[in-house]
Amino acid sequence: MQSEIKSNFEKSLSEGNYSTSQKEIKEKNFNKFIDQGFPNKRIEDWKFSDLNQIISANFKKLDFYKENNVSNIDFDSISDFNHNKIVFVNGSVSKIDFSYENEEKIIINQNLELDNELSENVLLNLNTAFLSSYIKITVSKGYQFQKPLILYNYLTSDLDSCGLNMKLNINLEDDTSMDVVNISNENTKNNFLNFRQKINIGKNSILKNYSLDVKPTSNIKYSFKDIGLDKNSHLEYFILSKGSKFAKHDINCSLNNNHGSVAINGIIDLDNKKHHEIKTAINHNEENCKSYQLIKSVLNENSKGVYQGKIYVNSKAQKTDGYQLSRALLLNDDVEFNAKPELEIYADDVKCSHGSTSGNIDENSIFYLMSRGLSHAQSKKLLTNGFLNEAVEKITNQSVKSLVKKLTGIQE
Repeated sequence: MQSEIKSNFEKSLSEGNYSTSQKEIKEKNFNKFIDQGFPNKRIEDWKFSDLNQIISANFKKLDFYKENNVSNIDFDSISDFNHNKIVFVNGSVSKIDFSYENEEKIIINQNLELDNELSENVLLNLNTAFLSSYIKITVSKGYQFQKPLILYNYLTSDLDSCGLNMKLNINLEDDTSMDVVNISNENTKNNFLNFRQKINIGKNSILKNYSLDVKPTSNIKYSFKDIGLDKNSHLEYFILSKGSKFAKHDINCSLNNNHGSVAINGIIDLDNKKHHEIKTAINHNEENCKSYQLIKSVLNENSKGVYQGKIYVNSKAQKTDGYQLSRALLLNDDVEFNAKPELEIYADDVKCSHGSTSGNIDENSIFYLMSRGLSHAQSKKLLTNGFLNEAVEKITNQSVKSLVKKLTGIQE
């Protein structure tokens, strides 16, 4: 596979319209990826999700160079939900629609930007090496979005055994607010998706980001988000991880100024041998900041769930308030759940806690519900929905909350 990837890279470099400096950056990143390969369980951050083994088991070949001639195509957008949209088709931007907004306050940049410094994360090196489509959204100072922005990641039915590398950056200037929803279509083919985002949240600004991996796919998906918060800014982040064959959500969030706050809530809801992981790193770099994390997992039918969460508190970050909790519900004996909660604290005036629990469904509760006329399946579903609903109820955008409840089958 490595020789094919090298051939793909040489072709993309020769046929792409890149400057000399861009080619040099791409070559440096590609060489680092080739030296190290896909992450394996010897790397601490991948000890529960050996991506090298997963790639080998799911792909005989992996094509990172595919000509994309698809522009505007018909797809099913979410109805009864007024929203702005950016549509990606096979990893490339196909449509941008901010019709509900004052477009003078939104700056769109599609000129390719590459990070000159090599990352320690080889999947980010891979992303930079093959990246050809890029978009950056800047929300001008003082502007409040009227409607959510939905990022549609659409894969056509003919796409198979392809590696797609995407990058979208968001810059919220001071005193702004924005709601973003990520969602993908159903797809039965095996593809590897490597999605990268860098997000800046300015002073007194609010970002609500909802990542919904719901539709059944055979894709192997990696998503990395690097998020920085300024003074008095707030991030609300919700993850619904359900549809892909394998998915890893990797979130690095840094509170870089006073009185910033982060709330991350997530659901891993798996069956049919799926394997999903949520990994978070919350960096408290300045004082008087708060972070809250709640991850709920429901595992069934040989599935595997993983949560790795770290709270880091810098020596300057006095008056930190950090909370982290992971809870897993194991619906049968053939599932696996791994948790690695961490605290790394260098300040002395802090309030931090973390915990992780896992266990089977309460048979006494099922018996009680069945005695009230429900079937065993109905009772199990009701208890499972109640378990997950705690995370869903943390969503503050009511229209998005209703959408998530519809997608998860949780009743209003």
